[in-house]
Amino acid sequence: MARVVIIGGGPGGYEAALVAHDLGAEVTVVDRDGLGGSAVLTDCVPSKTLIATSDVMIDMTAAPELGINFEDPSGDAATTIKVDLGTVNARVKALAAAQSRDIEERLSRRGIRIMKGVGRLGKGAGAGGGQVVATAPDGTDQALDADAVLIATGAHPRTLPTAQPDGERILTWEQVYDLTEVPSHMIVVGSGVTGAEFASAYLSLGIEVTLVSSRDRVLPGEDADAATVLEDVLTRRGMHVLGKSRMESVTREGDTVTVTLTDGRQVTGSHCILALGSIPNTQGLGLEEAGVQLDDGGFIRIDRVSRTTAPGVYAAGDCTGGFMLASVAAMAGRIAMRHFLGDAVRPLNLREVSSNVFTSPEIATVGVTQAQIDKGEEIAEIVRLDLAGNPRAKMQGVRDGFVKIFARPGSGTIVGGVVVGPRASELIHPIALAVSANITVDQMAASYTVYPSMSGSLAEAARRLHHVD
Repeated sequence: MARVVIIGGGPGGYEAALVAHDLGAEVTVVDRDGLGGSAVLTDCVPSKTLIATSDVMIDMTAAPELGINFEDPSGDAATTIKVDLGTVNARVKALAAAQSRDIEERLSRRGIRIMKGVGRLGKGAGAGGGQVVATAPDGTDQALDADAVLIATGAHPRTLPTAQPDGERILTWEQVYDLTEVPSHMIVVGSGVTGAEFASAYLSLGIEVTLVSSRDRVLPGEDADAATVLEDVLTRRGMHVLGKSRMESVTREGDTVTVTLTDGRQVTGSHCILALGSIPNTQGLGLEEAGVQLDDGGFIRIDRVSRTTAPGVYAAGDCTGGFMLASVAAMAGRIAMRHFLGDAVRPLNLREVSSNVFTSPEIATVGVTQAQIDKGEEIAEIVRLDLAGNPRAKMQGVRDGFVKIFARPGSGTIVGGVVVGPRASELIHPIALAVSANITVDQMAASYTVYPSMSGSLAEAARRLHHVD
């Protein structure tokens, strides 16, 4: 029986453990923080739970347009909606803890061994077999023999010497769930996915928000049209967006937080979230000694079947960089175990990865990007269809957003797409299926859609890319 030791219990780790067990391996997971990792405990599950509450606030704000009004018991019209952040965050943490327990119970029922502690590569690791040393919370070490090791240790929030979190008013995205009082003014430093999501969420909760972006627009790594729509919506709702504004320092004095910019300007608020990127958890694991190569950022180099440069050592998840998504981590972990244990395996294809920014509106993407097309790196035709003309969108009061499809000239094969709007994370799936299955625009157009529905815009966009020879 092959022995597999997995260091890290996040999506890359626990999904790999399930696959390895199903393929007959003896599996041990060495986990430090709790099954599910940061994705479940401090990142994806908590943030999207918070965002779910903010989405309800947006719906309630738009209710009068749909003919719904609020009254208090006296019969007077109620004009204010308030959030109880303490209750929200208590629910967030309870759901995260419950999800972690569910994962642990699932692994335990399969007979997968779970060890609480910190793992590192030990004697013989990187030579096609060797040991993993697990250090328990009490400091004792135990050597585990392994035929293969999977590193799935994740990453942690990046901070700067001039911007140090205190866990109370200067916060990383992992610390926001301890807030019990509603901030009067939240400053978010960083306009990437994490920064944009938190800025959008707190704005929707009725909190004054300033977003500090070092780039000329929000979400510089996303589709430019989508980012423009989002920034327009956020500023229309009252967000202060400071573009081309680089943070120099963040300081606190009493209940006031001050963000100083490199041009000398200062922004003051009650709280600040630092969304400055991620640092891989790759230090102290014995990687270099085992022959595992890291890139300049400290991320583990892997190939498309999750192999590192050291025989018998695989890696998956945020510690490898690239698409830092739970779905990609889980897939990379599954691929690693299938490859090692001799099962049929399809190498990771990042072109098929669909991703979503959980702002309001959401932004979902898959496959080839417009930036690649504009640079001449990819050849594709483009059609964009605004949701404002969609009948279901009109019924729901949706005015912002669009669907965009990219297809090869001639064949009409769909190679990518973008969706901006409510629940874009759900609407991107048909495009993702089209990309992975090489479906053409004519095939998509020929599929029936419900009327009225948002998905009808996908079929309409596909019809507009039809060519008559």
